[in-house]
Amino acid sequence: MPNIKSSKKDVLSSKIAYEKNKANKSELKTDLKKFNAAVVSGDKAAAEAAYKVAVKAVDQAVVKGLLHKNNAARKKSSMTLQLNKLA
Repeated sequence: MPNIKSSKKDVLSSKIAYEKNKANKSELKTDLKKFNAAVVSGDKAAAEAAYKVAVKAVDQAVVKGLLHKNNAARKKSSMTLQLNKLA
């Protein structure tokens, strides 16, 4: 445990940031899993609805710094291909 006041604040702020990032990553993974489940079930309407939510979540993850923009582009491209195969 640090003794310096600013170091104590750093520990606290990093813990808060860790918890926020953990929650945001969990939410992102949940949205992606819901899309994959909709695709596996073969329900086109549910997959399209889940696709919109998942793409928005991926874009927000880039803004929050959870994902690199190229990683996000790859995820969105993969989801689009999966959605188009259902047609």
